[in-house]
Amino acid sequence: MPNTRPVHQPIVAALAFALPAFTLPTLAHAQDCDPTDIFAPTVTYDAGNDPRNIAIGDLDGDGVNDVVASNRASDDISVLLNNGDGTLAPAVSVGEGGEPIDVAIGDLDGDGANDVVTANRTSENLSVLLNNGDGTFAPDVLYAMPGSTEAVAIGDLDGDGDNDLAASNVVLLNNGDGTFAPPVVFGTGFFETRIAIGDLDGDGDLDLAAVNNAVTVLLNNGDGTFGPDVSYATGSSPDSVVIGDLDADGDNDLVTGNRASGDVSVLLNNGDGTFAAQVRYEVGSVPRDVAIGDLDSDGDIDLAAANFSGLSIPEGDGISVLLNNGDGTFGSEVVYPADRDPAAVVIGDLDSDGDNDLVVGNSFSDNVSVLLATCFTSPSFPTQPTPVVLLPAGGGVAEFSVVAAGTPPLSYQWRRDGVDLVDGGGVSGATTPTLTIDATVEDVANYDVVVTNPFRSAASEAAVIAVRVPCQADFDGDGRLSLFDFLAFSNAFDAGCP
Repeated sequence: MPNTRPVHQPIVAALAFALPAFTLPTLAHAQDCDPTDIFAPTVTYDAGNDPRNIAIGDLDGDGVNDVVASNRASDDISVLLNNGDGTLAPAVSVGEGGEPIDVAIGDLDGDGANDVVTANRTSENLSVLLNNGDGTFAPDVLYAMPGSTEAVAIGDLDGDGDNDLAASNVVLLNNGDGTFAPPVVFGTGFFETRIAIGDLDGDGDLDLAAVNNAVTVLLNNGDGTFGPDVSYATGSSPDSVVIGDLDADGDNDLVTGNRASGDVSVLLNNGDGTFAAQVRYEVGSVPRDVAIGDLDSDGDIDLAAANFSGLSIPEGDGISVLLNNGDGTFGSEVVYPADRDPAAVVIGDLDSDGDNDLVVGNSFSDNVSVLLATCFTSPSFPTQPTPVVLLPAGGGVAEFSVVAAGTPPLSYQWRRDGVDLVDGGGVSGATTPTLTIDATVEDVANYDVVVTNPFRSAASEAAVIAVRVPCQADFDGDGRLSLFDFLAFSNAFDAGCP
């Protein structure tokens, strides 16, 4: 076994024969964001009355994501434009659907600006609001539905290049200009809650997943019509469903938020649009919504659930975050605070820093919570510097290199026995990944490098410059050969002494 203890004191020439015992481990790069410290403190913004669902997307064409909330009790939507830094301007009320329960964002008329659709429960219709290009909207156009509707999603279902609508148990195909053909019923059930769109069988067209008392999958025939619906068991009373590749195998999986059983169900894709049996993970009370996205910047997709606690718990239950282990299994929940009765959660980048934030719709407190991600990868060392450089007694060139990883930008500072080095006097590369020293016996010391990024600093393991000494047989200094001390002689020989 190599000795992995760090070297703390300079190794002088007389001890050179012992140096090979100091070998250093190679550290793998790992995401080190603490699951309890991913997000900054919650910031809330007023919305309408009882925001039940939210969506994010760039509405005013400035390149950053804005927020829309569908307000069930005030019969409108709240548009909150991003100030460009993850803070939101005051809400603007738009539309007049009867109990808008769900909301979706996408370009419906092909003009490059994102439009908005709401599913209106009591008025039994969809509201389509076409964007004027600046985050304001033309008057909503209503499309009658065959009954109460609580779900809407946007995607190109017939492969003609424009976005269509799926709502409850109907599909409305786009005429190409942001108007829609009459609804066509699909499936055998009436899906009262949420619906999601994504390619589930890997054939390049978009399929549907919807929830009622289970999760139901409808595979696209390629033209916006669908095959028979197939249902899969979930937890009790699923209220939401999302689609994404959770186990990084190239096909899309399913997640549902199960209101009555207080958990989420993960159903991994078998690769053909059928699904393995659910695996359930506990979250908070009454998870009304679920969202997926990479929350800890490690490259895999994590989960967030909005826990609608009920009015008996004044402080609400917050947002459960479950980090992916990398294979589609998940760790235990970590709960982040929102406001009273969070009913909706979405994941996306609000402050344009490249990592995903959380946006929450709080039903009872009539507002939206924003939790900006603060998780970065601190520096680590996939490759450490060479542990020991042995020089002849007359000196020579010593070189140390590292490979560092972490959230950029990375800066480097080499040190000799803890003191910063500067270029000059035989030293070069003091602030680069590679340090070179034209060394003499005066340079016998420990060397390490401190790598710094916007998150924090980390020091490499110590490397050593030492001078080789001639092999000796008189180890006790009494003037006589000590050849009987075979172990000491062997150590000296292995150290590379001449």
